Parts: sequence; C-alpha cells; structure tokens
Amino acid sequence: MSRVIRVAGSLLGLALLICVVGITGAFAKDAAAKNIQTLEIVTKSGVHVFTVEVASTEQEKATGLMYRQELPDGRGMLFDFSPEQPISMWMKNTFIPLDMIFIRSDGRISRIAENTEPQSLAIIASGPPARAVLEVIAGTAQKYGIAVGDRVAHPWFTRR
Repeated sequence: MSRVIRVAGSLLGLALLICVVGITGAFAKDAAAKNIQTLEIVTKSGVHVFTVEVASTEQEKATGLMYRQELPDGRGMLFDFSPEQPISMWMKNTFIPLDMIFIRSDGRISRIAENTEPQSLAIIASGPPARAVLEVIAGTAQKYGIAVGDRVAHPWFTRR
C-alpha cells in the first residue's frame, strides 16, 4: 500500500512540476511577446527612468492601453509613429486617465496632454509633428516636473 502511495505521490509531484513549468513558460512567453524597454526623461529636477511597453506594430498602436484597469507609476507605453508627423490619439476604451507626452525625432518633448479623459472620443492632437507618444498615468508630468522642451533619452531619438 505504501508503495502505491509513493508512486501516486511521485506522479502527483511530477504533474505539479509540469504545471509549474508550463505556467512559468507561459508567463515568460507573454513577457517576451511584449517589447519592454526603459527610457529616461531629463528634466530640471533630474533624470526620471520609466519602464515602457513599446507599441510599434499597427495592432499594438491601435490597442495601446485600452482595457487596462491600472498603470503603475514609472510604467507606460511608447508609441512609434516614425517618421515625424502630426499625430492624433483618443481614449476610446481606455479606462484610466493618462498623460500623453508627444516627442519629436530629436527627443525633445513638444506637447503634453495632461489628465486625459477616460473613454473619451475627443481627438488629442500632437500640435507640431512628433515621432512618438509616451503614455503614462495621469499626474506623472506634474509629479516629476516634466515639461515641453525636456529631453527623452531612448534609441529612437537622435540628438541634434
């Protein structure tokens, strides 16, 4: 009887190990599927580092941060619209208020749309042409003193 229990226990342990490895692999695959990078914003108050998901495909740009229930401080999404061009965004199906930071090809911030309204269909325009948009939780620009003219350091942007 004890031999049967040991074999059953061993099989249960093996099944549990397979499940854990499978779940861990699924999480690793999901994280690898998301292009996670860091960028820095240089402000008068110092350098602020953000961890961002990169949205570079048309599907990623169309979905953005839609349907998310939260966005931690220091996290965000960086949208690539290269080459520099007029950009229009909206908040359709976006449940959290955001700050949208429009960035030129040289890495300078050209406009900040603060505290955008969740689920709004109102167009949020870049104003001058921009290369990229960084979306962060509302209040971030004010909290860190991020302003038009500040520099974003990331491989997409060239210094002039």
